[in-house]
Amino acid sequence: MARLFGTDGIRGVANIDLKPTVAHDLGRAVAHRLAGPGRAIVVGQDTRRSGDMFVAAIVSGATSLGVDVHRVGVVPTPALAFLAGSGDFAAGIMVSASHNPADDNGLKVLDSSGLKLDDDIEDELERLIWRSGELGSVSNAGIGRSIDGTGLVERYLRHRITLARSIRTDLRIVLDCANGSGCLVGADILAATGARVEVINAEPDGANINLGCGATAPGALAAAVVERGADIGFALDGDADRCVAVDASGRVVDGDQLIGLLALDRLARGVLDGGGLVVSVLSNGGLQGAIESAGGQVIRTPVGDKYILEGMQVSGAVLGGEKSGHVIIREHSTSGDGLVTALEVLRVVSRRERPIAELAAEIPLLPQQQRAVPARHRDQWEGDPVLQRAIGQATARLGATGRILVRPSGTEPALRVMVEGPDATLVGELADEIATLAGERLN
Repeated sequence: MARLFGTDGIRGVANIDLKPTVAHDLGRAVAHRLAGPGRAIVVGQDTRRSGDMFVAAIVSGATSLGVDVHRVGVVPTPALAFLAGSGDFAAGIMVSASHNPADDNGLKVLDSSGLKLDDDIEDELERLIWRSGELGSVSNAGIGRSIDGTGLVERYLRHRITLARSIRTDLRIVLDCANGSGCLVGADILAATGARVEVINAEPDGANINLGCGATAPGALAAAVVERGADIGFALDGDADRCVAVDASGRVVDGDQLIGLLALDRLARGVLDGGGLVVSVLSNGGLQGAIESAGGQVIRTPVGDKYILEGMQVSGAVLGGEKSGHVIIREHSTSGDGLVTALEVLRVVSRRERPIAELAAEIPLLPQQQRAVPARHRDQWEGDPVLQRAIGQATARLGATGRILVRPSGTEPALRVMVEGPDATLVGELADEIATLAGERLN
């Protein structure tokens, strides 16, 4: 029996791999394990056409066990997390596949603090999903209610606008909303800083989310920044929990440099608690070198924002993130929020009175290449002697400052290969060689 939960909830091709029956049974499982009769949960979605279908299924499942469901409609994932942690709800479910194509969708469960679940609770929910029919039912009088909660989003918007007003800037900004959830609130939040904001890719039609735009395809933003003479650009992903920045010349700022400029600013002001920055194993060695040279410490975790947050909670760090643009700033949010990341970047640019290109240059990066290899047998890579021998030989060729990281994807049937080292040509060659061999051996 295949595992449902991956590194970021349950994902699959909507209505094919991920059926509405799974959403219904998840609604029942969440109602049984995290809520209970008389309690309420909150449910949101991004702009995918399949979102309405999955929300309806969740409502059906949860209300069948006597739990009220507040439907907040299209919202950023961080807004759903904010509402789930407000104290009014036993749990939250976000219907979104984040940065994935429109045909995909996903189900992310959050607890009453707005946090992603521990692995053991996800395991419990998965077992409950498989035996959903055994969870019982309630009589007509006890059935939960489906409640229009769209007005609740105003709470999130007010909170973020208050944060934005603590930053003053007159920069000209282009915001790419990826035809996703950020369309609803992004421009208002950034404009509260005093910035002049122009928005692109903010016309969702249910099928164009992340399509050639947003954080996964920042080329459109880069072109718009140059064409319009803007000072800076920000691209969100489909559910607005990631942020990618572009400088005035149209150059995309590497995600590790984005995290790094926030960390270096805090180190300089003595407000990076414990001097610690939490990043994943994928983050560039150049980032680690820059932080350590400034007197800080880098703590690495497995890939996945929930592991970043766990690392922050254990270490007491206030800042963490992934090179994908998923950044957690604990005084503002318990999850990644692309708009909060953009605001904090604007705060640093304004305070230091330097363009983002100069700030990013303070974090020189090692050459790094990543490959995603479609692999039917992605979990068998460690047991393949030919592949293991090739990885060992490649690691030796990179030398002491190089490294190779191979891992199965947690969101799709693929093996992910990362190669990093001082020689860009060699890094690219080795990444291609390992990816090609992995494709041959694992399919």
